[in-house]
Amino acid sequence: MSVVMPPAGPEATPKPKSARRKTRAGQAKENLTSPWATAAAIIIAMLWTIPTVALFMTALIPGDRYRTDAWWEVLADGDLTFSNFNHVLFQSFGDNSTAPPLLGNVINSIVVTVPSVVFPLVLGLMAAYAFAWIPFRGSNFLFVMIFALQVVPLQLALIPLLRILGPENLGIAGQFPGVWIAHTIFAMPLAVFLLHNFVSQIPSDILEAARVDGASHTQTFFRIIIPLSLPAVASLAIFQFLWVWNDLLVSAVFGGSKTYPLTYPISNLAGDYGQYAYLVPPAAFISMIIPLIVFFSLQRYFVRGLLAGSTKG
Repeated sequence: MSVVMPPAGPEATPKPKSARRKTRAGQAKENLTSPWATAAAIIIAMLWTIPTVALFMTALIPGDRYRTDAWWEVLADGDLTFSNFNHVLFQSFGDNSTAPPLLGNVINSIVVTVPSVVFPLVLGLMAAYAFAWIPFRGSNFLFVMIFALQVVPLQLALIPLLRILGPENLGIAGQFPGVWIAHTIFAMPLAVFLLHNFVSQIPSDILEAARVDGASHTQTFFRIIIPLSLPAVASLAIFQFLWVWNDLLVSAVFGGSKTYPLTYPISNLAGDYGQYAYLVPPAAFISMIIPLIVFFSLQRYFVRGLLAGSTKG
């Protein structure tokens, strides 16, 4: 006697992992694009924008009405003015009329920030490629040592590094190269760690194909590693730019009066908060507008870099 088994229905066939992953991704996309999620995102954006708008409007209040009237009262009277921005940028910024304007400090911030972002990115990407794809003795131990440097407080390295850069040795403390080197050294552990995590996930077939075609390590680095790592590089560039632009400690320790960035005079005047306190809002707005421009210019790469790790594997 033979037993006829019923044909297996479609529900008995297990779905492949890719289909389940796609279903979860689709569910997540549906949740993130729902009307409630959109409304929540708009509300959060508005709450985060209110302080920026309030700071900008406060920066437009004339000095004689700064302590007595709110910006909406000055707006109603039509007395808002951009003269405060002109004053702090081109005339003077401080507790007396002979204090230098902020334009020189803005230029110093740009001169300090750009190399302090480029140097760690270039050196960190080169080190990440070496640790990930060039086997050599002791690479694992050396990578762990660099990774461990992230937990060392920055303040512990100030005095030893200042002695190396000081007049007894290199003699570049108080100059722009001294500040660039200090920022580069402090940024290297995190740069190597983050970029290594991204570079090591590049499919090995691509690099093996390049080696078969006769590409050297230099050609592989410039023609394959750099183009494929742009999202991670852009994400790290934003973090490093914001860190260096808003830094006060490193620039004050390793810089001098001719290299002080924008944060140095603002911190001094904000501490006094005297009769020239109305100059602080326009100075603070100038200090924050450039990082905002950089962030919104690179936000597309920033999101791609953040999502890259979640889509691999």
